[in-house]
Amino acid sequence: MEIRNFSIIAHIEHGKSTLAERLLEVTATIDKRHMKEQVLDNMELERERGITIKMTPVRMSYTLNSIPYTLNLIDTPGHIDFSYEVSRSLRAVEGTLLLVDGTQGVQAQTLTTLQMAQESGLTIIPVITKIDSPLAHVDDVQDEIIEMLHCKREDIIAVSGKTGEGVKELIEEIIKRVPAPKSEYVEDTGKQTRALIFDFEYSNHMGVILYVRVLDGNVKAGDTLLFTQSEHKFIIREVGTFSPEKKEKEKVLAGEIGYIVTGIKEPGIARVGDTVTTFSNPLPAFPGYAEPVPIVFASIYPESQDEFDDLRSSLSKLKLSDSSLTFEEESSGALGRGFRCGFLGMLHLEIVTERLRREFDQELVVTTPSITYEVTLKGGEVEMVYTPIHFPDHGQYISVKEPWIILTIITPHDYVSPLMQLFPPHEAEVLELKDWGHDRVRITLDMPLRELMRNFFNEVKSASSGYASLVYEKG
Repeated sequence: MEIRNFSIIAHIEHGKSTLAERLLEVTATIDKRHMKEQVLDNMELERERGITIKMTPVRMSYTLNSIPYTLNLIDTPGHIDFSYEVSRSLRAVEGTLLLVDGTQGVQAQTLTTLQMAQESGLTIIPVITKIDSPLAHVDDVQDEIIEMLHCKREDIIAVSGKTGEGVKELIEEIIKRVPAPKSEYVEDTGKQTRALIFDFEYSNHMGVILYVRVLDGNVKAGDTLLFTQSEHKFIIREVGTFSPEKKEKEKVLAGEIGYIVTGIKEPGIARVGDTVTTFSNPLPAFPGYAEPVPIVFASIYPESQDEFDDLRSSLSKLKLSDSSLTFEEESSGALGRGFRCGFLGMLHLEIVTERLRREFDQELVVTTPSITYEVTLKGGEVEMVYTPIHFPDHGQYISVKEPWIILTIITPHDYVSPLMQLFPPHEAEVLELKDWGHDRVRITLDMPLRELMRNFFNEVKSASSGYASLVYEKG
């Protein structure tokens, strides 16, 4: 079987979901009658906001030159707060489509997702989208991509997810350019199996369902596997693939992407980045993922203390579908018992609290978001302080450190002056300012994380009339 595993990465609103829909249509994975917008976005919240929050795997079939191919796509989010989802998807594939909007050109998040793909050693296929738009400036965007990737002009594929133009040619280029998966240890004997967990979900009926990339051997119902981290063994109840709904199969082979029903209902056993392997004849664990580091903290309390245990259960279940969420119990004199939660950004906080309300019917009290301060006391002890109430009195500490970030803004030339006026009030220092492609400037800033939370995103969008894009990383 010829297999190609790839993902789609891009800046937010550069057409990932629309292109994914056309790929599903052209490969006849979903009938035209059943096609709808954001077909791979299963969450009601994703449809409402028009953004992708969770990565979604899907299996497609395509025949080229009389050879049948299996194409495994993982659609990914575009917003910076969900970049951990993107990093996990990239470990499960051999290639990626780097989408650039033909009307906007290379944006800040494009650079971040590109860096992730390059660090993962993937084959990168540059794609210009929205070429049907009268505002598209394809030649200029091609120049930007050539400068960014040092590729040839003919390496860049131009498509329209809306009309379907260029999509068949793109599929053929995926087959030609993305390498077929290789097994490091054994091919498909099934005597030694190894699979990487890149995501999982929880079902009240079936327990934990692992989303895996099978690296060696194969997986089938009845096999006994072992989690290498928790050293917990289990018997597989069902395996299958995504099309895009779950479709049961007899076995999932080496190189394929699929799911494993474990039947496990205890929390904490399955972890993203863990490896499952044959219990009787295990293979070494595959290198996993770096743990996500929360940068924004907020406390979440139930409106009624009678609902505290329900909130704990809801957070535990939510963490099964959002492994970047962290939480620990805390108490407040005014609000009672609740949870100190860590998030990857302000949008992440907003999405998690909204999901708790909608999916788990929780009535919440959410405190103002904050950051952590590293305080060195006079005795030499170092404490991490999350809230003002725990901050030591003046004179009891030697030094205080706070998190800083490196922020990148890409904006048209006309908006540089209004943007520069924003930086001093937010304690931002300009590290670099240089021309970036078609009539645009790239500004790199050093600034405190707390200032980012003081409405900085909205101020940048307002000062640039919505034309600036920005992305940040820990400094």
